[in-house]
Amino acid sequence: MSQVFRGNDSLHSEPASVSGLRRATTLLADYTTLGLGGPARDFLSADSERSLIDAVRSADQAAEPVLLLGGGSNLVISDEGFPGTVVHVNTRGLTYVDAGDGAIEVTVAAGLDWDDVVAATAAEGLAGLEPLSGIPGRAGATPIQNVGAYGREVAEVITQVRVYDRQEDQVRVIPNESCRFSYRTSLFKSARLESLVSRPGDLRTAAGQPRYVVLDVTFRLVRQSLSVPVRYAELAAELGIEMGEQAAVGEVRAAVIKIRSRKGMVLNPGDPDTHSAGSFFFNPVITAAEFAAVEVAAAARGIAQVPRYPAAGGLVKVPAAWLIERSGFAKGYGAPAPARVSSKHTLALVNTGEATTADLLTLAREIVSGVQAAYGVTLTPEPTLIGVTL
Repeated sequence: MSQVFRGNDSLHSEPASVSGLRRATTLLADYTTLGLGGPARDFLSADSERSLIDAVRSADQAAEPVLLLGGGSNLVISDEGFPGTVVHVNTRGLTYVDAGDGAIEVTVAAGLDWDDVVAATAAEGLAGLEPLSGIPGRAGATPIQNVGAYGREVAEVITQVRVYDRQEDQVRVIPNESCRFSYRTSLFKSARLESLVSRPGDLRTAAGQPRYVVLDVTFRLVRQSLSVPVRYAELAAELGIEMGEQAAVGEVRAAVIKIRSRKGMVLNPGDPDTHSAGSFFFNPVITAAEFAAVEVAAAARGIAQVPRYPAAGGLVKVPAAWLIERSGFAKGYGAPAPARVSSKHTLALVNTGEATTADLLTLAREIVSGVQAAYGVTLTPEPTLIGVTL
């Protein structure tokens, strides 16, 4: 069961001031790693937990749709923008608590830059987050997406997530076992408002919006000089160790950043290949029969072996990048158009500077159609789509 705080001062005292309210002047392209997105009708920055809750509650009371914006690294926003209130989450705070037996619980405010958190914990001599180095975005987004990379997911180290529940107008503490973590999803991504609780004077109609606003996340890490066991072949090869072995935490972090940089997956203002939303498609998880059909299609193209990884329930995970490349979309596909496949990583779609969201989605649809025609597999977008669909 989740722990509930009722009557919290931060919920029901006089509203905190919220900075930066602007109308129809803030281009969301300036706040996304893709550099795409039209204007926000209302835009404000929340730099405290109380102002974050107040901003969301006020929008709910006005029946305004809300978009919570962190690092903007996993968003594709319409060229028309967002017809409601955009709240830029800029809360700060990081604390360490000794949990005994060498374990340290690290609580991180939602608005902290994620890679700064990983760097801080590594510098503190804590192991557990180092394979997740170099990922753009804010800490509050990590449980929503169950962020993972190089053999590690945040679900493995999260102990609890503290949220504002818009449905009940309460702060809750949700333990790991109630978070419904699975591949790239969680309770925080799937739970939607049915309707907001009506109170005197309120007109609340925000059905379909995300129910929970992440306030902070607590991770249980281990104080040790060696990393967690390396479970990803590419990372093990970079480190010169065997799968399952360990290396120094700092060495693993450096190796992950080096790999990500080669793939254009570390933000660099001077490199257009990094102007993306990260991996644009999920790795499809399919049945054994569907995988057999993929093998048949690959054999018809003269491809002897299809990479596969086991997934829960006897399913099979196939790398989306492999499917994309072998459907005719090589690195750099689409150039010289402003929206193209990254020249460093097939799974990233990039804006080289002059693209629109419409341009990017045209490319994405072409790829989805091509993979479906070649292998009978339908790719699903990984970023959150705001005001647009594939």
